[in-house]
Amino acid sequence: MSHSAPRGSTAKFSPRKMKRVLIPVVGVVVLLLIAGVVTTIVHSRAIGLAVTDLTDGTFVTPSGVERVSITTADPRELDRVTVHVDGQPVKARRADGRMTLTGVKLAEGKHTLSVRADNPLPWLPDAEVRREFTVDATPPALDVDVVEAKSPRGPVTVRGSADGADSVLIGDQRVPVRDGRFEASLASVPTMVRVQANDAAGNARHHDLPVKITHPGMRGVHMSAAAWATASLRDPVLALAREGRIDTVQLDIKDESGEIGYDSQVPLARQIGANRNYYDARAVLDELHGLGLRVVGRLVAFRDPVLGKASWESGARDRVSQNAWGAPWSAHYGQYAFTNFANPEVREYNIAIAKEAAALGFDDILYDYVRRPDGPIGQMVFPGLTTTPEQSIVDFLRDNRAAVRPLGAYLGASVFGIAAHSGHDVAQDIPAISAHVDYVAPMVYPSHWGSGEYGVDNPNARPYEIVKASVADFVRLTQGTGATVIPWLQAFSLGHAYGPGEVKAQVVASADAGAPSFLLWNAACTYGSAGLEPA
Repeated sequence: MSHSAPRGSTAKFSPRKMKRVLIPVVGVVVLLLIAGVVTTIVHSRAIGLAVTDLTDGTFVTPSGVERVSITTADPRELDRVTVHVDGQPVKARRADGRMTLTGVKLAEGKHTLSVRADNPLPWLPDAEVRREFTVDATPPALDVDVVEAKSPRGPVTVRGSADGADSVLIGDQRVPVRDGRFEASLASVPTMVRVQANDAAGNARHHDLPVKITHPGMRGVHMSAAAWATASLRDPVLALAREGRIDTVQLDIKDESGEIGYDSQVPLARQIGANRNYYDARAVLDELHGLGLRVVGRLVAFRDPVLGKASWESGARDRVSQNAWGAPWSAHYGQYAFTNFANPEVREYNIAIAKEAAALGFDDILYDYVRRPDGPIGQMVFPGLTTTPEQSIVDFLRDNRAAVRPLGAYLGASVFGIAAHSGHDVAQDIPAISAHVDYVAPMVYPSHWGSGEYGVDNPNARPYEIVKASVADFVRLTQGTGATVIPWLQAFSLGHAYGPGEVKAQVVASADAGAPSFLLWNAACTYGSAGLEPA
């Protein structure tokens, strides 16, 4: 008996027809699989699990761990996120649509971070991110050699060792580290340089180092601007230079009258009429430098009747030192003579002149009258003073060295001889000042000492003894500060006749006290009787 098809059916068994039936079924399965993959992809994108600020294999500091951020595309998905470190669950802080590891304390060494977001569909995979990282809490070792420049005109080399560092920052210059050593050359010479060693984790160690510059020394004489414009006074000084008896000319920039010897371009100087065209600064500097001479610009700071009077009359009275009754301090200086060292405009005026002179080519800026008026401090008022007078003077000199050194000039400060032991009388703290200048220039004129000072009776008649004792005191007070002592010596007669013998005695005394450099002072700028020997 044979099988027969149901009544009314025309279907017959055929492999070809069987394939036609199976194809749609397989298509459905494939579509379902594809749909599953698409669903997974779509869901993965929807979770958008991400870990930022931590790449695989990186080094981080303990605080760097707290900057790690965990996010999802939809912040609500963070409810399903779990965090493990080294296989142990940790509580991550949630705020502002992200999770952080704030509060997670990890020891130095290697760690594993695992962040997982559960998929709400059980047949779909969870999202997971893993990171291997190392916690490093130890900053690199840093040792910097003494930073010393031959001249403020640069360059200066900074070198040292930085074990464990990937790079070193010298100022804002990034320097590579090779075999634990680094070296870089700076074109300009700052007063202070920061050297910072950085490692891969972000640890850093830095040192702020003063840049040492030793003054080359000098044998010089004082010349006022008016004297330099007078051939009968200028030519003998040039003769001393040609004979090798001096190597430096000290030329006034701004003197105690408040007058500037050349045509300054500082706006306030022009406004108040301070300029006097006694000399062409550029031409004089070229001439003296051409002779191999150094040129020191003397800049009288706070004894300035031109600025004082103009300020008082224009209503800028805080620029002027005052007495307890609100009038200008005068004493033996004259009305309006002493400006207020604490006033920012007065300070900036002097700094602007110093910068201009340094840019013109003066080798040194030597401040004078960088002090308060002598006299009873209780009767004086300095509007705007927020610290001690001594500290205010120190701060002024600190700001000046930062201003003129990048322009290639040394900075000096003329100080009273008595400041070695009575600095409070004129607001000159010698050790503090010395930390911010290249040299101090004490005025140790024998005629200015009273009988019995430093155990010397009649100092004016015993120039060697008084100069040696007083200069030695300044050498002691400046020791370790980086400042040199270059004293002002007396080349004039006052109460005792001074000639070549007396000048020579002072020169020898200063050298014997440890200060072989000197500047000679004669207000009349005549040095025919100085008796200086060729170097």
